[in-house]
Amino acid sequence: MAERFIEVSLDKRGVSCTAKLLDDRAPITCEAVWNALPLGGDVYHAKYARNEIYALIPPFAPEEPPLENPTITPIPGDLCYFTFTNTQLNTSSYGYEAAAEQRGGQAAHATRSTVIDLALFYERNNLLINGDAGWVPGIVWGAVVDGLDRMAEACQDLWRAGALGETLNFRRA
Repeated sequence: MAERFIEVSLDKRGVSCTAKLLDDRAPITCEAVWNALPLGGDVYHAKYARNEIYALIPPFAPEEPPLENPTITPIPGDLCYFTFTNTQLNTSSYGYEAAAEQRGGQAAHATRSTVIDLALFYERNNLLINGDAGWVPGIVWGAVVDGLDRMAEACQDLWRAGALGETLNFRRA
């Protein structure tokens, strides 16, 4: 299979990076994401995992991918896929329970009350542990190959200046 690439962007900040899909390590997840592109939504900066930005998206795969190429210690440039039930995110500690409930309830596959979290890790020293749920393994499905330095700078600005009005988007490159 030929290598596949996507653009990951923070549109308001006008910054993007290019990532290679890890088809050899997470083929089911890569295929599901590729077939659903473009994807995106409001961006959030992680509270628990540290150097992570992500968007919550309604389910898009015919069937949720298995936990292929899992990690609890993502490295800079990793793109990760997480599946959560809307009730897992429905506590005030997260700050977006209404959005999580809405995204889970109005998904294309409305019989599933799940929310997909597509994340970009932009710096070192991440640990996927959550005070409410414990370990939260993610599927590593992509790796940034160009522009991580610019994206990391924008992510730090997002952390300090705020995420309001910003979107995280994934498109075919």
